[in-house]
Amino acid sequence: MNNAEFWTSIKTIISNGFTPEGLLILDHYAEQFISRELIFKRFSPREQYGCTQGGTNNVIASLLAGAENCPNTSEQGEIDFKTELEYAKRQATQIRAWSKARGIWIDNVDKYLKKLLGGRIAEGGEATVYENGSLLIKSIGLDYFIQPLYALDRISLHNTYFPETKMQVLGFGEDSQGEFKIIVEQPFIQGRSPNDKEIEHFVTSMGFTLINQNNWTYATPEIYLSDVHDENVICSESGIMYVIDCDIRLNTPNLHCGGIRVSTNEIAFNA
Repeated sequence: MNNAEFWTSIKTIISNGFTPEGLLILDHYAEQFISRELIFKRFSPREQYGCTQGGTNNVIASLLAGAENCPNTSEQGEIDFKTELEYAKRQATQIRAWSKARGIWIDNVDKYLKKLLGGRIAEGGEATVYENGSLLIKSIGLDYFIQPLYALDRISLHNTYFPETKMQVLGFGEDSQGEFKIIVEQPFIQGRSPNDKEIEHFVTSMGFTLINQNNWTYATPEIYLSDVHDENVICSESGIMYVIDCDIRLNTPNLHCGGIRVSTNEIAFNA
């Protein structure tokens, strides 16, 4: 199977309405993705592993979002906001339909999580956080990313670079305003808030360069990393730094941070 045949298969599953047979094919593709028989050229091998650490739901949703991000982003420059919203709507529509067919869609996410887990323990610009024993449950919106594809990238890249606090996708839903949400679980980490110098030393030791201290932005030619401040990083009693939240993306040239990545959705199969 080549790239065109794969995406035609995905589009057929979508147009047929996620039948039981279509769901089985998607599960099979996810197994091939996890075993690296299917190569998603959007990611490096390490990043594809990070995607698999988000669970089968993360893998399949990433592929469905990739199918609705056409034309191939490696062949286009920056897109206007209206076009990006159209991509986002198509991606969310297909993930919603698949999630409902799979039984992992939740209407009115915040009401559901409040009833299940009690009151939220934190709320940021794009996530609402609940405690569940040794885990955190997060309802993540698209405020920073617009397209579900990029929000799913964020989970895959977070798992790649910060595996100690990996996020696993439990499902998807909408809040009371009809806004699309990704529901994830993440380990609960105890510790103190580090200062900016400690964070800078930690992040630069990973090979990142400080780009803008005002919004805590760092980058390599491959990865853009931002929002790495004292509310999103925890220092344990033993001095280990844990990034629990951040804005992490493929560093494409349009981010104007010296990036060289191409945001492609091309796939290939190992012989």
